Amino acid sequence: MDELHALQEVLRGQRPVEWDQLPDIPLYMDQVLSYMDRQSIRVDESDALTSAMVNNYTKSGLVPRAEGKKYGREHLAYLTAICALKQVMSARDMALIIGKETEGSHSVEEMYQRFRTSLDQALEHAAGEMDPYLDEEKLADGAVHFALLSYAAGVASRRYVNVLRSLEPESKRKK
Repeated sequence: MDELHALQEVLRGQRPVEWDQLPDIPLYMDQVLSYMDRQSIRVDESDALTSAMVNNYTKSGLVPRAEGKKYGREHLAYLTAICALKQVMSARDMALIIGKETEGSHSVEEMYQRFRTSLDQALEHAAGEMDPYLDEEKLADGAVHFALLSYAAGVASRRYVNVLRSLEPESKRKK
């Protein structure tokens, strides 16, 4: 199954760049979208980030407003995290956890590095879990296995988000 071996290699090797490798020059929207294609693993075109999505993330407060029409390193860090998280959680939940990750003395750089570490561990784990399911007769078993891993991780993630939300002051919870 060449497709699955190729995916396994992508999971083992493709990562968002380190903070200091993010462009340190401002980028226009079309450059941001092109750059983000290299920052995340996409299965198909429906996973692509669009300018409308960036605008919606900005309007909802998930991403800071562009400086003029240019986006910097911090914008790219936020968008990299959002591109992965949008696959599994709502914008409201992303706003909560990204807000918690960057509140107080925590910088966007620190949030980005923690995100990259967690993503690296998750991708390595998924790639390693693929080995028993690479034969044609194991495809259905593999699909079920990964669906159930996703289900279990989703249950855990939703619980963490609920606990975080319950710890917020009442005034913030109603938003």
